[in-house]
Amino acid sequence: MPATDPPMPRQGVYAKGVARRQEILDRSIEVFAARGSGRTSLRAIAREIGVTHAALSHYFGSLEELLVAVYEESSHHDEDSVPADTSPMTMMIESARANREVPGLVQLYSSLVATALEDDHPVAHAFASTRFANLRAELGDRIRQQQSDGRMRADVDPVAAAALVIAASDGLQTQWLLDDDAPQHEALAVLERLLREPGTDG
Repeated sequence: MPATDPPMPRQGVYAKGVARRQEILDRSIEVFAARGSGRTSLRAIAREIGVTHAALSHYFGSLEELLVAVYEESSHHDEDSVPADTSPMTMMIESARANREVPGLVQLYSSLVATALEDDHPVAHAFASTRFANLRAELGDRIRQQQSDGRMRADVDPVAAAALVIAASDGLQTQWLLDDDAPQHEALAVLERLLREPGTDG
């Protein structure tokens, strides 16, 4: 009886699956960074990134799940690298500058947020609501620190100010998608001056 290789340990199978999922996700990010979400399907994306429809469906059960995973993965490293003492507006200005290099992912984000407002899109809704809540909390903490350091006005509510910064950033991002001459960075700088403690230089 011919010898057979022993079955791969469960941990090895799991690690291989994780690596394969990451490989597919990385390739998907490249595709969406170049062209955005558009009107497409898992089958069309599978063809474009060079995998089978079955493989893509195995790791991402729906197009919506894939789009959320693509955006979250693409933004994860950038957000983790922001120093804790960076002001909220500076953080958003730098994010806007980086996003200009990947307009497809900006369009993807805007599409996901719009989809979240529609009925029967629980994955997009969970993504958008969780992202906004987490971002309000993070920016609110940064604003409190800036207020404590005397660099930001003390008479504004940190969470309300955080919500305003997010609304301004997302709204300006939408304007830029429609018109690349929209003063995205300049408008955020104006908001920073309005929130800055008088007599400070930011």
